Amino acid sequence: MPGQPPEGPDGTSPRLGPEVRGPEVGGPEVRGPGVRGRLAIIAGGGRLPHHVADAARAHGENPYIIALTGEAGDGWSGYDNRTLGIGNFRDISATFRREGIDRVVLTGGVQRRPEWRDIRPTLKTLSRVPAVLKTLISGGDDAVLKMAIALIEASGARVIGVQDIVPELLAEIGPIGRIVPDSDAQRDIAAATAAANALGALDVGQGAIAVGGRVVALEGPEGTDAMIARVAGLRRDGRISQRRRGVLVKLCKPQQDLRADLPSIGPSTVESALAAGLAGIAVEAGRALVLERAATIALADRSGLFVTGLDRTQPLV
Repeated sequence: MPGQPPEGPDGTSPRLGPEVRGPEVGGPEVRGPGVRGRLAIIAGGGRLPHHVADAARAHGENPYIIALTGEAGDGWSGYDNRTLGIGNFRDISATFRREGIDRVVLTGGVQRRPEWRDIRPTLKTLSRVPAVLKTLISGGDDAVLKMAIALIEASGARVIGVQDIVPELLAEIGPIGRIVPDSDAQRDIAAATAAANALGALDVGQGAIAVGGRVVALEGPEGTDAMIARVAGLRRDGRISQRRRGVLVKLCKPQQDLRADLPSIGPSTVESALAAGLAGIAVEAGRALVLERAATIALADRSGLFVTGLDRTQPLV
C-alpha cells in the first residue's frame, strides 16, 4: 500500500522493532500430529500478564509474549517477546505462524482503542475491516473484545481464558479472608449487584458501589479506580454520609465472553476502597480474579475490610 513500509520476508513490518528472544527453555520444539503448540500471551497493562506468564512457565509452557504498544509494561526480558500495535493483526498472525502458536491468552488492561489507521488486517480478515471500524467507533468494550477474539481465531489460533492457565486466581464462594460482611453490607451488596448487572447488560462497565442500600456510583469507561475515587470525593464533599460505609461489587457482564476481561481486584483495589471509606469488596465467585492473593487478603484483614466471592446461583438477601 502507498505510504506503508516494505514488508520483511516473513510478511512483518521492520519498523515495529526487533523481536527479543528470552532464555531457551529446553531445545528446539519439534511437534508431530496431535502435539500441542506454543502458547502466546497478548499483554496489556498491569501486573496480570506477568502473573499469567510466570504461572504458565511453572506449568511447563514456554509462552511467547506479544506486548501491546503503549499498554504493556516492561519486564519481559526473560521471555521471547515482541512489541506490536493492538490493531496489527498482520504481524500478529505472522508471529503465530513463525512461532507455532496455537493458543492465545488475552491479559491486562487496554486504555486506548486503535485508530483506523492502525488496523493492519491479514488477507483472511480484510473483508472484516468495515465491521471492525464500526465496532471500534460505536461498540462497547465487550463488543470490541469479541471482535478481537474472532480476528485472532481467524488467524488459526484458539483463544483461551486466563482461568485456563491460572485457575488459582479465581475467587471462591464466601469470605476471602477473616472479615465477614454484616447485614448492612449484605444490603449494599444486593443493591450494587443489581446495578452492576444492569450496567453490564448495556456493555458499559462491570462495577457499582452502594452505600446505605443506595447505588452511588457506576463504573464507566474510566475504570474501577476512577469510580472509587469519585466516591471518595463525594465523601469529602459531604454528599455521602461518613457513618455509612458501602460496598464495591464487580461482576462479569451477562453477555461477556469469559475468555477476556474477567473482573479483577488486588492490593491497589483494597487501598482505593479503604480511601473511599468502604466496608468491603464483593466479586463474582468463579468469574473474577484475585491478584496477589496473599497481599490482598493480608491488607484487607489488617484494615478490617472484607473481600467476598458471590454465588450468583443463589438469591441475595
